[in-house]
Amino acid sequence: MNCKRLLEGLAYTCLQGDIKTEVSAIVNDSRKLKEGCMFICVKGAAFDGHDFAGEAAKKKAAVLLVERPVEVDADVTVIQVKNTRYAMALISAAWFGYPDKKLTTIAVTGTKGKTTTTYMIKELLEKAGYKTGVIGTIEVVIGKKHIPVNNTTPESYDIHKYFKEMKEAGCRAVVMEASSQGFKLDRTAGILFDYGIFTNLSPDHIGPNEHEDFEEYLQCKSMLFNQCKQAFANKDDAHFAEVTKNADCPVHTFGLDETADLRANGISLTRGTDFLGVDFTISGMAEGRISCGVPGAFNVHNALGAICVALKMGIHVEKITQVLKNFTVKGRVQIIPTGYEYTLIVDYAHNAVALESILKTLREYNPKRLISLFGCGGNRSRLRRFEMGEVSGKLADLTVITSDNPRFEEPQAIIDDIITGMKKTEGEYIAITDRREAISYVMHHGEAGDIIVLAGKGHETYQEIKGKKYHMSEEEIVQDVLHHKY
Repeated sequence: MNCKRLLEGLAYTCLQGDIKTEVSAIVNDSRKLKEGCMFICVKGAAFDGHDFAGEAAKKKAAVLLVERPVEVDADVTVIQVKNTRYAMALISAAWFGYPDKKLTTIAVTGTKGKTTTTYMIKELLEKAGYKTGVIGTIEVVIGKKHIPVNNTTPESYDIHKYFKEMKEAGCRAVVMEASSQGFKLDRTAGILFDYGIFTNLSPDHIGPNEHEDFEEYLQCKSMLFNQCKQAFANKDDAHFAEVTKNADCPVHTFGLDETADLRANGISLTRGTDFLGVDFTISGMAEGRISCGVPGAFNVHNALGAICVALKMGIHVEKITQVLKNFTVKGRVQIIPTGYEYTLIVDYAHNAVALESILKTLREYNPKRLISLFGCGGNRSRLRRFEMGEVSGKLADLTVITSDNPRFEEPQAIIDDIITGMKKTEGEYIAITDRREAISYVMHHGEAGDIIVLAGKGHETYQEIKGKKYHMSEEEIVQDVLHHKY
């Protein structure tokens, strides 16, 4: 494709070469350099693409996109822009033929609830006849193809590549998790989403290589309201006013607040041995009684956000409640049937805030005992371990401390830190380092009426130890225990 066409909509300066040169590929990773490509020099946390400009020229890159001048042979076209990450997003859209404009695009942002809300929307749209792609924390879904991901919001090049593949696969819509890092690093730059959803906001992702402080985190989340045609926001959230104050689009509200555009009341929790759910009545944008197959009053807000989009896309309340009643999402308060009279749940809760939320939610279902099994990831803040230990000690009847992703740390050292937090409470606990053995223990010691939550791994199907990922699926482990393999 002609370089000049790729740069449409961007302010740039041609430092040398021919602006009309042909480009064979778009590359921002020096390991993927190829002849005739445009190499985008991105400054990252660990590497600066500008340091590889010379290598790119030697490998016959046709164009270098830079933020500062670089010294290369005169036959290489060098284009300078203010921000190469932002430019990469617009160039990627052009390279793939602006696929975002050929789909109904839906973005979900918030500290918690993004994944659940995203999959609720996918399920609602699919059951209404809209083939829908997904980009999120768990995976990218394109038809029957499931692609593992490293980032909640992929790089801009990958986003547009996925959009194009979705369109080619017959998708009419795409729903994606839009993370604060995605906004900060311009991964979604240039996309005007048809619908945007804000779930909630609480302190998270603050630290090195993430966000400097809560103010920056909030500001990045609020960018959604400058990148969509219409938005739906949780009016009950403490930061609602601040996060929406500079919105460039109409903002519709949902929540328990009497002034919200879509309101919920009459909330009741429902429970069976292998079922935990929540029912509620909606009013405002639509009227009716909703049954939702995921537990906890907090999921009412996730459901309301999804319902807002469904209603705007013409889906009736009867269809909505039919779909949501049978809804589950992998690794998010996911009930795994065992045939026993206790309830077994897998959940991704991997920090103190999330663990506290899930344990409080499950406590509302009045279990005989609430049993919490979890570990903590290695090479992460030790504070998380103390906090999670303390939270579980206060809220669970029994805590089983085990290994998560120890990475390059010793599992026992991590467990010792969790125990330090546990000892601030009077909670009962046991430590079993091997996660398979720990799961076997709670299953063999579960009693009728108990709720057992396996926390921290959720949808993950691996355990990371000393730089390697070893296959480990909690769903598979549960089945192995049921078949007496543990």
